[in-house]
Amino acid sequence: MTLVAVTRPVSVSINRCELTHVSRAPIDLARARAQHAAYEDALAQAGCTVVRLDEAPDLADSVFVEDAAVVCDEAAIIMRSGAESRRPETPPVADLLRRYRTVLEVQAPATIDGGDVLVAGRTVFVGQTRRTNADAVRQMKGALEPHGYEIRAVTVRGCLHLKSAVTALTDHCLLMNPAWVSRDSLSSFDVVRVDSGEPAAANIVRAGGQLIYSNAFPRTRRTLEQLGLDVRVVEVTELAKAEAAVTCCSLIFPIHPNLTKW
Repeated sequence: MTLVAVTRPVSVSINRCELTHVSRAPIDLARARAQHAAYEDALAQAGCTVVRLDEAPDLADSVFVEDAAVVCDEAAIIMRSGAESRRPETPPVADLLRRYRTVLEVQAPATIDGGDVLVAGRTVFVGQTRRTNADAVRQMKGALEPHGYEIRAVTVRGCLHLKSAVTALTDHCLLMNPAWVSRDSLSSFDVVRVDSGEPAAANIVRAGGQLIYSNAFPRTRRTLEQLGLDVRVVEVTELAKAEAAVTCCSLIFPIHPNLTKW
């Protein structure tokens, strides 16, 4: 099985990025690009084929390609961001994904960011945030429930996206910050809680059998390694100033030899 990781370069305009829960601080463009290149290298070392979209100089947040789509085995669903400035990011992502999947598109009045969608096995959690509304949950249900997925709406508090609060370590185990998402909404899953001194530590990338993680959370990382998980750390300090984390910078999905479009 081949894993594809779609990425997009750091935009020259990244200092104009959208911010909600963090204060604006200057982003060093050269350093951000170097950190992004190291992140792409970590994806490649984890077994992904990295496919790069062209830079979008006028789209400040475009490096955060995760927000543009959700890719399941059955289809790729193109998002309609709750931040209007980000909606022009999606057409090149949709064009690329048509190589690999049938492409569906979320329609108005729904708004949804990919960072609010967590796929864990056949369960799809959809965060209810400033970016993602109830109509988007209904559209996700309509697209995916016929293919055997369970869609769960999850209330998120204190952070931008669902994946700031919880991500998947495996199909059955989640990494979470209980201050930002309720344990009750994650019923039937095992959970690992982040260290209380590292509230932003719940964001981690699964790439094959490896986990790619920010080096900013050593105590939570130690817990994960004690559980026998294979964790590779990267530095994303400049991207974090744009209210981003490691999942934000890629769309990772498998290419199965027998996978066909709808």
